[in-house]
Amino acid sequence: MHRLLIVFFLLSFTGVKKKETPSAWIRINQLGYTPGGIKVAVWCSKSGEGISNLPAGQAGWELVDVISKKTVYSANAGKAFGAYGPFAQTYRLNFSAYKKPGRYYLQAGNAKSPEFTIGDDVYKGAADFCLRYMRQQRSGFNPFLKDSCHTHDGYVLYGEKAGIKDSTHIDVTGGWHDATDYLQYSTTSANATYHLLMAYRDFPKVFGDEKQANGLDGKNGMADVLDEAKWGLDWLLKMHPKDDWMFNQIADDRDHIGMRIPKEDSQYGKGYERPVYFVSGEPQQRGQFMNNTTGTSSTAGKFASAFALGFELFNKIDTIYSNLLYGKAGSAYVYAFKKLGVTQTVSVKSPYIYAEDNWDDDMELAAVMLERANRIMYLRKARVLSNKLEVLDNRTVNVVEEKITPWLGADTAKHYQWYPFINLGHYELAKDLKGWGRDTITSYYKQGIQRVWNKAKANAFFRGVPFIWCSNNLTTSFAIQCYWYKELTGDKTFSELEQANFDWLFGCNPWGTSMVYGLPSWGDTPVDPHSSLSHLKNYPIDGGLVDGPIYGNTYKSLLGLSLMDTDEYAEFQSDLVVYHDDYGDYSTNEPTMDGTASLIYLLAAKDAEAPSKSSPKGKTYEQSLNKKFSYSHGAIIRGDSSQKKIALVFTADEFGEGGEFVAQKLLQEKIRASFFFTGKFYRNPLFKNITLQLKKDGHYLGPHSDQHLLYCDWNKRGSLLVNKEEFQKDLLQNYSEMNKSGIKKEKAGFFLPPYEWYNDSIATWTKEMGLQLINFTPGTLSNADYTTAAMKNYRSSEVIYQSIINYEQIHDAGLNGFILLLHIGAGPDRADKFYSRLPRLITYLKQKGYQFQTVEQLLSN
Repeated sequence: MHRLLIVFFLLSFTGVKKKETPSAWIRINQLGYTPGGIKVAVWCSKSGEGISNLPAGQAGWELVDVISKKTVYSANAGKAFGAYGPFAQTYRLNFSAYKKPGRYYLQAGNAKSPEFTIGDDVYKGAADFCLRYMRQQRSGFNPFLKDSCHTHDGYVLYGEKAGIKDSTHIDVTGGWHDATDYLQYSTTSANATYHLLMAYRDFPKVFGDEKQANGLDGKNGMADVLDEAKWGLDWLLKMHPKDDWMFNQIADDRDHIGMRIPKEDSQYGKGYERPVYFVSGEPQQRGQFMNNTTGTSSTAGKFASAFALGFELFNKIDTIYSNLLYGKAGSAYVYAFKKLGVTQTVSVKSPYIYAEDNWDDDMELAAVMLERANRIMYLRKARVLSNKLEVLDNRTVNVVEEKITPWLGADTAKHYQWYPFINLGHYELAKDLKGWGRDTITSYYKQGIQRVWNKAKANAFFRGVPFIWCSNNLTTSFAIQCYWYKELTGDKTFSELEQANFDWLFGCNPWGTSMVYGLPSWGDTPVDPHSSLSHLKNYPIDGGLVDGPIYGNTYKSLLGLSLMDTDEYAEFQSDLVVYHDDYGDYSTNEPTMDGTASLIYLLAAKDAEAPSKSSPKGKTYEQSLNKKFSYSHGAIIRGDSSQKKIALVFTADEFGEGGEFVAQKLLQEKIRASFFFTGKFYRNPLFKNITLQLKKDGHYLGPHSDQHLLYCDWNKRGSLLVNKEEFQKDLLQNYSEMNKSGIKKEKAGFFLPPYEWYNDSIATWTKEMGLQLINFTPGTLSNADYTTAAMKNYRSSEVIYQSIINYEQIHDAGLNGFILLLHIGAGPDRADKFYSRLPRLITYLKQKGYQFQTVEQLLSN
């Protein structure tokens, strides 16, 4: 973000020396833990030594209350699990016995975890949050962009045997884009639709109603997850328009011509139409590569089950629509028998396809859901069944072909070879059985879980899922299988394994990062995913689950991979497994629609598991935080996003040439803003008058450090470059200079860190001084107004301005509660001064109804 020259200058001339890189870390679930749930963190070290002993009389590690700083729980280190990935030694720190809600961190020797919450509501709202990504992936009308794309789809290929001439136009607009590319697959879409429907069916109280059917703001009397599922159903209906017509995908890998915002594509040789591939049951080839299609069952079975569950849920909402789904479920099931086997996807220019090899699981699920749909339809017609599913004989169980999903316990598999990664039919069938039948089906789940556990129990992360492409999708599905097994049997043998897989997704992994964009908002989450929306337009892709870590040798063998920036997780990569938060790595850091849909189900299950209890007497840390604010690494980064209020914040160190202009415009507009200056700025005689003028005009003035120190490494955020004494001494010197201008410390309790870069330790030290750390709200490019044309990350003032306007227009909450950071000077090397756009920006924001406040006003409780 900042020039290396500046960093070098600071390190060379301010006396700050880079501290020794830590050799031990504690990984946690950044979302937090429920009081009655399993709570485990992983300590990991590169040194090979065990957990260092604490002072005499204390145990090997401790749980510390953030507010009181008191140790509330401690334990011995326990079993050493040895080396894993980049680490030479690892331990599991299990504090499940501690159940009091609050805010905590773990300490073991010199290793300290990030802060985390124990509370009943730590997973509340997470499932709805991930629905944002599903809406953003919509094709046809896209509510995120408030625009339409791919409205000309498409022209048919391989439909001759059904009497469809090649290049015949068919309307299949709608559905979801599969990932960062804009291909659309029936298999992933049907599976995603099923998971969304199932999430609403199983956990209806978890989801809210804040969106209309088209995804725009507004309630419509239907849970948002059901709106999203219906979006998928409506597209599947288009992809199965007639009894003997079914289509498998729209577009192919010719889509991969480069990153672009979804609009209309013309690279397929027929205007803006894209190819629509027919489910023929035979191998298909459009280029060098032939797929291994053997039949129609895998795709058609998924259609049938999604339609059947849709019928079940819409039965009491919209009878006409549910009847349509009922008929389509039946015709799709018949289509599955046209030719028993799998339908794989088509690729033209590269060898990468969804190489699905199993179809028995799809047919099992379809059969169970069709039987249930038939029963509902019969009951609707007041007919009594003589053969209810509860009394089905042993033949029902004996015909189950895929007892254990093949990848479970394996070290590797082809891409999407055993899709959808777990056998959903087992769950639906077992629910409708009793006695011997249920026991037999659940035993299949248990055997699969046991195979994974045999591998997982040997390492501290309890990792038994292979690091193949989309390993996060497998991890999510496996956690769901563990959950279903527990729900069906009451057997909690694998509960810790289930939780470990869930924790892995949210930071309890070697990299210490969540695998979901923006979740949690205060945590370490992907910031540079393989996404055109984030890369080209800086749009957030909230809620998207990225592909996840892959084997080191797999990464090295993939085509077209090239990191575009310094690898911030370099010290945690290994020959075993790698993960990169870099848009150049499509293999580990690309979000997927179907994986996100599965995660929505898992998050809903976790939310529903937490008991609804009133808070204990006394104020917990979580209650003491203003829940309307957004936090990151202990700093407030946004005010109340439900209020149309905004804080303009200006920082300065060595440059302040725009100070007089900014002060004059704010006075004319009758706006009070906030200014955070370094001690160097306050003591500079050139800036004395502007400081006094800003104070006179009633603006908020605060500290920005005395010497503009860099507190922590750019690539290793946890690695401090100052110690506590140096930090405090520098900040107090900043206040000393402010005092000379009549700005008292007690009136300036908000602190904005230099370079806007800090970590949890800085936040803790700030709090110990009785101050509140704040930072700018991410999402726009306003903080890039210091960049010069010679810099790699240069952004023109017009680009910066448009990024602010675009964010305001696209996001539901606009710029509500925003801390919008600017600089009052950029120095002589930047001719294009953004502060000159301030009048234009203020005019726009006033027209939109924003109320301007100081940070003190914005963040007052």
